Amino acid sequence: MMMNIHNQEGGVAGTRALDEKLFDAAHKPHLLHEAVRLYLARQRSGTACTKTRGEVHRTNRKPWRQKGTGRARAGSARSPIWVGGGNTFGPRPRDFGMKMNRRARKQALRTALSLRARAGDLLLLENIAMEAPKTKDMVKIFESLGMAGTKTLLVLGTRDMNILASGRNIPWLDMTLADSLTTYRVLRSDKLVMTVAALERLEERSRA
Repeated sequence: MMMNIHNQEGGVAGTRALDEKLFDAAHKPHLLHEAVRLYLARQRSGTACTKTRGEVHRTNRKPWRQKGTGRARAGSARSPIWVGGGNTFGPRPRDFGMKMNRRARKQALRTALSLRARAGDLLLLENIAMEAPKTKDMVKIFESLGMAGTKTLLVLGTRDMNILASGRNIPWLDMTLADSLTTYRVLRSDKLVMTVAALERLEERSRA
């Protein structure tokens, strides 16, 4: 599969063949589903916690005698039916993590990249460089590419603080490094913009 390489001004700077293993993989929706569930589960901290009746800081003495007062029976001020008492079946710290083997994760990413390539939502960028952090200049680049206002994921080969600082305040732009690219982030965006350096890094990852 051949694809045009664009420059920052929106022009075509050349063409490049895409790795069929990465961008022409078989469609496996069950792996996409599993990879997205894995990513979202790992974002959960699992630290929500409530106190049971054995943990609240209140006396466990019987409030009043069992009979003869005219009031309902009560055994402890820690009871869940009392204000300030313990919580029944409340959340406790837990690990929401899931397991997915490495080979399946890689195949899910290939499937997501292939979907973007087949749909024409993938754009290769020769390079992106900025002398200083400036959001306005970053918006102009995407306007020249015809993607301003579209939910876009920019994949970089190496960390460039000028680029990251320029794009972090743009609401429709997400940015990541090729080494950190996940299936969820590919599917979450409508368009995928990838530098040639990022593409080469992804090809190295797929061969590892």
